[in-house]
Amino acid sequence: MKLLRHGPPGSEKPGLFDAEGRIRDLSGAVADIAGDTLTPEGLARLAALDPATLPVVEGEPRLGPCVGAVGKFICVGLNYADHAAESGMEVPPEPVIFAKATSAICGPNDPVRIPRGSEKTDWEVELGVVIGRTASYVDEADAMDHVAGYCVINDYSERASQNERSGQWIKGKSADTFGPIGPWLVTQDEVADPQDLAMWLEVDGHRYQDGSTRTMVYGVRHRVHYVSQFMSLQPGDIISTGTPPGVGMGQKPQTYLRAGQTVRLGIEGLGEQTQTAIAWNA
Repeated sequence: MKLLRHGPPGSEKPGLFDAEGRIRDLSGAVADIAGDTLTPEGLARLAALDPATLPVVEGEPRLGPCVGAVGKFICVGLNYADHAAESGMEVPPEPVIFAKATSAICGPNDPVRIPRGSEKTDWEVELGVVIGRTASYVDEADAMDHVAGYCVINDYSERASQNERSGQWIKGKSADTFGPIGPWLVTQDEVADPQDLAMWLEVDGHRYQDGSTRTMVYGVRHRVHYVSQFMSLQPGDIISTGTPPGVGMGQKPQTYLRAGQTVRLGIEGLGEQTQTAIAWNA
């Protein structure tokens, strides 16, 4: 299934993207694409529905973040060997984990606001893993039993705040609009191998990132296992699994996002996003 949320910010309704490319409203079946809806039992109930019986959403509604009420937004740093190389950094002996504030989450095609005074706003196409079953001290062999599905994430970063202001990365990762999620949550049964997905990102039509989840150092299974050793994960929590090479910081010379530019990105089978960069006060 391809699950989504549609409507104005803060008033999104649950939906389903059907085989004909139409949005079907799920408001009569579930309150939101969140929490218990993402458990194996919740997804089984949705899978049993006949999409043809659900109301068609007319027009082209705004798509909201494909998961609502996200409790934790966990990110992984330097998880692609080729990205670590372009950053001039060693592949870490254990996964590097940090967080984005959940207030950074927005829809996949909402504008991205460049933080006040920023000259180093950067992009990162990433595979998002959505948790569907509570995970605590999960064995790696059982980790996939706790995954509801996958989505596209753009892990926007303000590099000066991240690297030059004496603190944790969360400062450079958490500005409002720095976490577009979607367009859909694609359930695990529709993704044959999360470690073999092409991914790309363009700015104003120039392709900067053109990679694959094949070059992940620590794969999805290990990520869920590893994070669960330090905190419990609940349905609706999201792990963003790192980015391939091609970020602005890795260019020679370094290249960063400016107001008026358009970012497009996508992951094979998971859909595409488009964001227009605007000034903070626009």
